[in-house]
Amino acid sequence: MTIKDASRVATLVLVGAVLGLYFQHDLFTRRPFPLALQVAAAVLMLWARLTFGLRSFHVAANPTEGGLVTHGPYRFVRHPIYASILLFIWTGVAVHPSAFSVSMGALASLAIAVRIGSEERMVFERYPEYAAYAAHTRRIVPFIGP
Repeated sequence: MTIKDASRVATLVLVGAVLGLYFQHDLFTRRPFPLALQVAAAVLMLWARLTFGLRSFHVAANPTEGGLVTHGPYRFVRHPIYASILLFIWTGVAVHPSAFSVSMGALASLAIAVRIGSEERMVFERYPEYAAYAAHTRRIVPFIGP
């Protein structure tokens, strides 16, 4: 399986996990603090999308033309879109804990890990300057982890 194929499968798995949470009514919340977290996740997603632009809409991992984006939310984390998805999903799972919701959250997290791994391998190859950026910018959570 190629890197692009793995990222395509991971995208399908992620969409399936999110849909599973949605149809099970385990994705959204109305509680004030968790709702604030989900709104923050949506704002982060929007900020990252506006910063990166339309060039990032691909089913498979695919480094795009235009160079690295290292401003906006990308100056704090390398993958703010995935970070926002994880925050949104795990907030819903925390509010609606069940074996099903936790398994869907874990499945979504695994799919995102595959996407990140696929994307980073290709971006490292295409943009040599990515190594320096990755050395000082965290992957998902600012100030925590590689």
